Amino acid sequence: MSVPRATAAVSEQWVGGPFGDSRFKYFLIAPALFIMLSIALFPLINLLVVSFQGISIIAENKSFHGILNYQRLAGDSRMWKSLLHTVGLLLVALPIELIFGMAMALLFVDKMRGRQIFVALLVLPMVIAPIVAGATWRLMFDNQFGPINQIIGWFAGRDVTIVWLADSSFVWPAILATEVWHSTPFMFIILLAGLAGVDRSQIESAQIDGASAARIFFKIILPAIRPVLAVAILIRALDLFRIFDIIWALTRGGPGTVTETISTFTFVKAFEQFDTSFAAAVAITVVLILTAVTIYALRRIEIAR
Repeated sequence: MSVPRATAAVSEQWVGGPFGDSRFKYFLIAPALFIMLSIALFPLINLLVVSFQGISIIAENKSFHGILNYQRLAGDSRMWKSLLHTVGLLLVALPIELIFGMAMALLFVDKMRGRQIFVALLVLPMVIAPIVAGATWRLMFDNQFGPINQIIGWFAGRDVTIVWLADSSFVWPAILATEVWHSTPFMFIILLAGLAGVDRSQIESAQIDGASAARIFFKIILPAIRPVLAVAILIRALDLFRIFDIIWALTRGGPGTVTETISTFTFVKAFEQFDTSFAAAVAITVVLILTAVTIYALRRIEIAR
């Protein structure tokens, strides 16, 4: 059946006109993109405006204060300590989660009996809300009734009463254990998906040639999953930088401010001390830092590709 000339002319005009092949994809995503940008940009712009005002529990001063809040931020030692705590946790937790996640992924990448069951069990911590995970581990770290002290006591042969969440010597290991338990499954499932796409013929050829397991991993497997690995590291790094739920459920930033991160510091300033404009300045600073880090990381990923 031949297409009528009028219909063909309209089709050619549509394809070659303002909605041609090169632009039609943008036309399709424009409504969704507009809605997403509207939802995302309005709070950010409002936050930026508030950061240049003087809104606090004392007065709701909406007049322009210039960079006064940012000057306060630069001289606030508590804020810089919370930022240092955040970066320190990131630098310790991220490699541990990466190593554990990679080890589990390498273990379960090959088909084995009961593989689906084991993978499902290992992923379970990830589906638990962080605030629930933190509250659960808070009970486990209880110095009187928590099972962790009891288990340590069995091995030590005596009663152990470590005050995990109130002793500055033990509180960070407690937070680290909770965070690694909760978030390592994310690394595991992402890396398992990446390993599933590695060409098995290359690995088998290297094994026939007598290559060691370490050489196969560093020369074949690691380069093959590098894009997946880079994205997983970036996502977890951003997530660790904004960590709040687990620390709030475990310690609320205590004892004192020993475990206060940038997120808990901002929350306290905004919703407990009601220093709204100062908290907005902190939030804007964090957004700028994360944006710069993300852009740099994405450029590095593109260069690596």
